Amino acid sequence: MDETRLIAIETKITFQEDLIKELNDVICEQQKQIDTLEDTCKMVVGQLNQLLGKESENEKDESPPPHY
Repeated sequence: MDETRLIAIETKITFQEDLIKELNDVICEQQKQIDTLEDTCKMVVGQLNQLLGKESENEKDESPPPHY
């Protein structure tokens, strides 16, 4: 192998290593965002279930309208 070709290969490897690091950083950041969104969704579903549970309890306690 001549020296020019070796330098070209080393340069490509360096760029690929940098790109892999950048992609890994992006993936890590996206995973953090996904985790946050999952936690938020779980919280919202929990609050919605609480509200629906309270609403159904109120429906059970209500007496029928006077025309019955």
